[in-house]
Amino acid sequence: MNVYFYTLGCKVNQYETQEMSEILEREGYNIIYNIADADVAVINSCTVTAESVRKTRQTVRRIKKQKPDCIIVLTGCASQAEKHIINDLPEVDILMGNRSNLKLADAINTYINENKFTDFHIDHKTGDPLFSSGITRFDGHTRAFLKIQDGCDRFCSYCLIPTARGRSRSKSLEDIDNELKNLAENGYNEIVFVGINLSDYGKNTPYSLPDALILAEKYDGIKRVRLGSLEPDHITDEMIERLSKVTKLCPQFHISVQSGCNGVLKKMNRHYTADEYEHLAEKLRNTFKDATITTDVLVGFPTETEDDFVTTCEFVKRVGFEKAHIFPYSIREGTVAAKMVQLEKSVKEDRASRLTEIADSIRAEYLKSQIGKKTEVLFETAKENYTEGYTKNYTPVRVYSTENLKGKIIEITITDATKDYCIGKE
Repeated sequence: MNVYFYTLGCKVNQYETQEMSEILEREGYNIIYNIADADVAVINSCTVTAESVRKTRQTVRRIKKQKPDCIIVLTGCASQAEKHIINDLPEVDILMGNRSNLKLADAINTYINENKFTDFHIDHKTGDPLFSSGITRFDGHTRAFLKIQDGCDRFCSYCLIPTARGRSRSKSLEDIDNELKNLAENGYNEIVFVGINLSDYGKNTPYSLPDALILAEKYDGIKRVRLGSLEPDHITDEMIERLSKVTKLCPQFHISVQSGCNGVLKKMNRHYTADEYEHLAEKLRNTFKDATITTDVLVGFPTETEDDFVTTCEFVKRVGFEKAHIFPYSIREGTVAAKMVQLEKSVKEDRASRLTEIADSIRAEYLKSQIGKKTEVLFETAKENYTEGYTKNYTPVRVYSTENLKGKIIEITITDATKDYCIGKE
């Protein structure tokens, strides 16, 4: 049977799609990339915002319309945290969630044998280990994502992820090492370590995040390791010191700040102040050569005043993020913030637009500052007349040439910059 995957959401979801693909291949299924040829379509969903859930519903309906006789499987965070989503999605034949992903083959076989709606949803339980079968490759990507942590214990007041992902848990160093070995043997020269709360890796064990990264040092084929999103209060002086000794670590740190206003951070149940974050950014830039700090900012949080918002804008300017993703607050039922006094949609959208303009201006200036530098680029995307990739600090660089550089690491000189990317030449 032919199986088609559609993935919404984060790098962890993308990793889990690859994991499910390899599970099905071992059971004799064919993974295909055209819905027209599919017997089964698996939608791996996201629940981080209300818009993510809307897109999940839209995707299910669109795929069923495109291929009416296709078996529809819904899994991922939306169905895990909000099982009731199935009530208005009669198109779904098999209901799962990220907790039951490893049982995908069993679920499909059960549906085929019984020919009726199949519920394979499993709730997360405190004390569960990190269930994983691992991956050997990362289809369609030059870089490979490697999930080493899952779950979150933070319970930020706006976030549904602890419900969707369960409690924090970590993959063993032995399992990580096995995956790194396989990925290195299959030619992946950059590995991105990812998790739901990545910087919490190793909680309740004798090891921590640097221990996982160090494993990649012994594989010659792996030239770079990169970190996914981090939490600022987890990044201690000891962790920075140990990370600085990982020779393959790329100096790009995506550290979610969410707000630059201490009052808002407290209501969000974030565990740091704006000053602490600012000092951390300075410390990382002083420790790692050419370090870049990227972030997420949530605007329009319930009760956020215009003064609070202005404080965040000034904070973003001071830190000078090389890139910032700006999101308007989205109500997630079942969270503490959903019960707070809400701002008008127009206010949230206006603030998101204003801060995006500030962040984009800072990024444009950063890209312009790279002109004249020599740097290595791992090329990932090849078009007819150019190839595009990223430097170690995740600066996008485009080289105009008919030569396909995809998959290569080449030293280039940056000669120009647009607001979105740098331009280089060999």
